[in-house]
Amino acid sequence: MERTLIIIKPEGVQRGLIGQILARFEQRGLKFVGLKMLQMSPALAEEHYAVHKGKPFYTGLVKHITSGPVVVGVVEGRGAIKMVRTMMGATNAAEAAPGTIRGDFALEIGYNIIHGSDGPETAAREISLFFKPEELLDYRLASESWLYEEQANQ
Repeated sequence: MERTLIIIKPEGVQRGLIGQILARFEQRGLKFVGLKMLQMSPALAEEHYAVHKGKPFYTGLVKHITSGPVVVGVVEGRGAIKMVRTMMGATNAAEAAPGTIRGDFALEIGYNIIHGSDGPETAAREISLFFKPEELLDYRLASESWLYEEQANQ
């Protein structure tokens, strides 16, 4: 199983979209193993977006993500990173397909509702920024035997 980080950004929180967004991941069959709401500090935002430091949009990213509460979660499932990225849609919401989170709820790149880790190394780094190991749960969903073929035969 693979784990990845999601962040529902301030515009998603302020627009009352938390439940709808989280529900999409659960309905797809992904499992939340960590979830919390927080106000991101500038220091944490700078660390989270360190890969973009020096780029023209970096200051705006930090300012935006710290402008209001966010919801951070760790999602688990087979191929979770790719699945979450597909469900989110294109980074530029204007290009995101209908049916994706950004395609259904966002209009532009700056307020694109959600962040998701882009690979295994990034996911591990980002998860460790927001969650202590003891805050991540390890449990089995009763529905797993109906989600993964080999689980049904165990």
